[in-house]
Amino acid sequence: MKQNKLALLIEILVVSTKLGLTSFGGPIAHLGYFHEEYVRKRKWLDEQGYANLVALCQFLPGPASSQVGIGIGVLRGGLLGGVLAFIGFTLPSVIALILFALLLQGMDIEKAGWIHGLKIVAVAVVAHAISGMASKLTPDLSRKSISLFALISTLLWQTAYTQVSVILISAAAGYFIYKEQKEDFPTEIQFSISRKFAFICLGLFFGLLIVLPIVRELTNLSWVAMFDSFYRSGSLVFGGGHVVLPLLEREFVPGGWLSKEAFLAGYGAAQAVPGPLFTFAAYIGAVVDGWAGGLLATFAIFLPAFLLILGTLPFWESLSRNPKIKGALMGVNAAVVGILISAFYDPIWTSSIMAPIDFAFAALLFSMLAYWKLPPWVIVVTGIIGGYLLSLIG
Repeated sequence: MKQNKLALLIEILVVSTKLGLTSFGGPIAHLGYFHEEYVRKRKWLDEQGYANLVALCQFLPGPASSQVGIGIGVLRGGLLGGVLAFIGFTLPSVIALILFALLLQGMDIEKAGWIHGLKIVAVAVVAHAISGMASKLTPDLSRKSISLFALISTLLWQTAYTQVSVILISAAAGYFIYKEQKEDFPTEIQFSISRKFAFICLGLFFGLLIVLPIVRELTNLSWVAMFDSFYRSGSLVFGGGHVVLPLLEREFVPGGWLSKEAFLAGYGAAQAVPGPLFTFAAYIGAVVDGWAGGLLATFAIFLPAFLLILGTLPFWESLSRNPKIKGALMGVNAAVVGILISAFYDPIWTSSIMAPIDFAFAALLFSMLAYWKLPPWVIVVTGIIGGYLLSLIG
């Protein structure tokens, strides 16, 4: 039994590390990679279970893709499985960005051809994920309409609160439209987290948010100040890594922790590595205080996400099985499709498809993934090579 549990945990670490090494393109692309690996390939959970988990993480502040990965790890291997899923997905980019901070500051790598190729890979991966999710989660006119509402709203009003508002409105619409209808794709997901433990995690989340600024003022220690800044940034952000950047800049550049030039150089490096964009904190921490600062910053900025997902999973699962709530979830899932399409256009499409040849290359990569059924790592390697060749042509 222990050997089976150990083998399961090793599998979680290996699979999540592979994703951490190959998942380029930002949070929406990460959801595409997760969908391909965890739902389509390994079937660790079904389409509806995945959509429900994504919907929960859209409600919560913090890095949504990392929270989805943690949730899948918890589903597969309990609390330790969630920790290993997080480590595997996050550590490769943390190490890379700390090395950038120590050795490669100022390199203009974000303009390299192979980076552009990886952006086009993200276009193909996200398009594939959206096509699969849309067919399952928006099968009728009402849900297509909810999805369209979410698409238009999040595309035209790109604020931190639009996404949450759209999900709440879609939940209400789904409740009234589908409250008498059975769920099309029922799912049974069991998370091995007690409600008592969940309450402890939520208490820690709010407690640290209140206590850390007080301790910072009383002690005047630099590491406490840094921990507080990263923790608050990770606690108050809806919408993923790109939204946290202005908060981090406001916390660290005016205070003299690092220069604006160093900040922007690190941002360019963060675009070049796989994994969550929140690991940009590792770069800032390493600039401030080397390896120790990078690891402290990583822990501080991701801790709120960890506490929130562990604190809400038990309650979310019981609600998702409640017949009165299922209609609302159907509306939320439809909205998530619209939000994904909106994010697919901006920033993924707008920052990647610059010319007809880019679109042609994206179509080729999409076909390799969707029709020829080639593994994602082949798509990534092809994207790197193709992007480099495109840069030579241009």
